[in-house]
Amino acid sequence: MSYQVLARKYRSQSFDEMIGQNHITQTLTNSLKNNRLPHALLFTGLRGTGKTSSARILAKALRCEKPVNFTPCNKCQSCIEISTGRAIDVIEIDGASNNGVDAIRDLRDNVMFMPSSGKYKIFIIDEVHMLSTSAFNALLKTLEEPPAHVIFILATTEVHKIPQTILSRCQRFDFRRIPLKQIADYLKKLCDLEKIEADKSALWLIARQGDGSMRDSLSLLDQAISFTNGHLSEQMVSQVLGLTERALVFEVFDCLLQRKSAEMVTCLEKLSQSGQNPNLFLEDLSKMLRHSLILKTDSSAVGMIDLPEDEITLLASKISDVSDSDLHLLFDMMMKALQDLHRAADAQIVFEIALLRMSQAPQIQDLKSLLAGENLPAPPAPKRVEELQAAPLAAAIAAPLQKAVQPETKSAVASKPVDIDADRWLAFVEKLKSTEAFFAAKIENLIFVGCKDLKISLQPPMNLAFLAEQLKNTEMRQKMQGLIDSEFGQGYNFEVLKGSADALGDTPQKLATKKQVIADEKMKEQWQLDPRVQKAKEIFKGEVKIMKKES
Repeated sequence: MSYQVLARKYRSQSFDEMIGQNHITQTLTNSLKNNRLPHALLFTGLRGTGKTSSARILAKALRCEKPVNFTPCNKCQSCIEISTGRAIDVIEIDGASNNGVDAIRDLRDNVMFMPSSGKYKIFIIDEVHMLSTSAFNALLKTLEEPPAHVIFILATTEVHKIPQTILSRCQRFDFRRIPLKQIADYLKKLCDLEKIEADKSALWLIARQGDGSMRDSLSLLDQAISFTNGHLSEQMVSQVLGLTERALVFEVFDCLLQRKSAEMVTCLEKLSQSGQNPNLFLEDLSKMLRHSLILKTDSSAVGMIDLPEDEITLLASKISDVSDSDLHLLFDMMMKALQDLHRAADAQIVFEIALLRMSQAPQIQDLKSLLAGENLPAPPAPKRVEELQAAPLAAAIAAPLQKAVQPETKSAVASKPVDIDADRWLAFVEKLKSTEAFFAAKIENLIFVGCKDLKISLQPPMNLAFLAEQLKNTEMRQKMQGLIDSEFGQGYNFEVLKGSADALGDTPQKLATKKQVIADEKMKEQWQLDPRVQKAKEIFKGEVKIMKKES
């Protein structure tokens, strides 16, 4: 007897043996138990996830002579015929090669005949999306109202190509991508049955390359077994499948995170010697960045990461000191590199330069850490006034320095929050105009109601009531809170009241007047310090009474 590949030898023969599709097997089993099975079913999903196998299992469950709780016995004549593809009353049609209207007309004529044995006649149409438009039209009426003894099971990998008129007549079942851990565990089980030694890392490598398809993974396992002719190691599997060892992937990933450009050159040499496919390697790195961002966002969401536990632990340790923004930067650069690879005449050059560019990119620190003062170098200690007095021109600058240092020392010691009134708020808004002009233009129209128990109350005028809604936005609130913390210190928060015609506090007109007063005071202060004005006062022994702006 000729060799039978693993995908056929270990094909699922009951719903209990199906891997990764519990939501479908449970639904179909309950439908059988409750006698609520629809007359037309549509199985859709990725290749190699069990669509055709499920169709055959369902056919056996319906026609088995001795089912146990609607589980086929796989021993009776009917089950054996269905498993071997010889059943007269289970007709499997390949939609790719029988896609014309004539084939569907023959099917429609065949539907009217009763089954030769058993209760049901079952039609399984694989790759149904390949049918022509006229074939679909010929199938419509029969699919909607078939005889009571007929069950239709349609299977496809491209459900978007099926007309809505067909979809509306079927009960749809979506087969999901099988998680890598379940594939790796199943491969380990088959290796034990075949008495083949296999490393866990090697099976994970095969499962990862299978990309959620059990059939693809089993085919790759068959290939690896034939190549190694014995023990399956990660190195041997990488060699036969043309993949890169995970250790080298993590080594390159570490060079990107830590910006080790010199070490990256060494890694590029290893990659060149291994003959690594640039596209596949960058895809591995992009998935690594995806896993990293999920871990940084929610460390408990390990269920979304298809990696062995030891790799998840290793990844978490590598990204512990890396900011989310830095990971986003690397991911954007990775996507740009993948796009460039598809257009490049020499993909290897683009691949190497992209990795070097990422390893030399500036690192982005987390804004929250910067505001909190984390991971920042300590500021230099201020020089004592006595040391400054020993320098040239000490007599001219010692007194101002003495006055400047004393208030700072007091403020450093004191921990009481500053009092915030309308003047301080107005000065804060004016200060923002030099750094956050767009944001300052929004909040300068808010009325300062007051500050009580470290809560700043603001209120928009009636004609600008929409400002209250804008400041409810999470991003706007975070930005506003950060600016308040930077100006007045930690502990303050703010609220934006609804606009009212009799709003309390300073009106925009009053604030505008105060703005003018502050501007005049600032101009007066500048005039007072002007050397020409000081010289004039000294000569004429007078004081400045009126200041006038030049038009």
